[in-house]
Amino acid sequence: MTRRAYLTALSGFLLAALAVGQAVAHPHVFVDAKAEIVFAPDGSIQAIRHRWSFDEAYSAYITQGLDKNGDGKLTSDELAELAKINVESLPDVEFFTAAKLNGRKQEFGTPGEQVMSYEDKILTLTFTLPLKTPAKARSFGIEIGDPTYFVAFTIVDAPDAVVIKDAPQGCVVRVNRPPKLDDATQKRLAEADITAMPDVSGLEITTRALVACP
Repeated sequence: MTRRAYLTALSGFLLAALAVGQAVAHPHVFVDAKAEIVFAPDGSIQAIRHRWSFDEAYSAYITQGLDKNGDGKLTSDELAELAKINVESLPDVEFFTAAKLNGRKQEFGTPGEQVMSYEDKILTLTFTLPLKTPAKARSFGIEIGDPTYFVAFTIVDAPDAVVIKDAPQGCVVRVNRPPKLDDATQKRLAEADITAMPDVSGLEITTRALVACP
């Protein structure tokens, strides 16, 4: 994908971030992520329910002018159009999500249940990403992240970072977070030219989670 096409696909995420004043640094948007793996009653995996909380600078900029009634609060209704725009931009960047079921790469259906909330100066997007073909799994692996590092995803370090819902008895989750980038690499990315994709070859920047079932 060309840089122009990529920025177009990420218009809901990136163009506002560039205006916040981070135009000479990578990444441009920071996201704290949680995920819920949703099982059907027959034990098949149906969907991934994402919960992405954006950094304070991005949250402040992108919500300007959305408090329609001027009460100083942002409701889910006032944020509904913003949620729709963000989710509609995600197919072109593969939802920042890769999934393998029993070792086979999975395709996703149309996202649903999208909602945004704003609390303590943080904007959070929650949406459900269904598998195109739900199936039972002995192993289900996901990766969450942006391989170009324009958007920096971090799966939170918390017990509910990645959870399973209605899973068969005995299923467990393991999360593997990438190592922290060293100071030299962080400096190189921070000084990278905004007109070019940063060179992240050889860097591990996405977080993986694996669900294993008996």
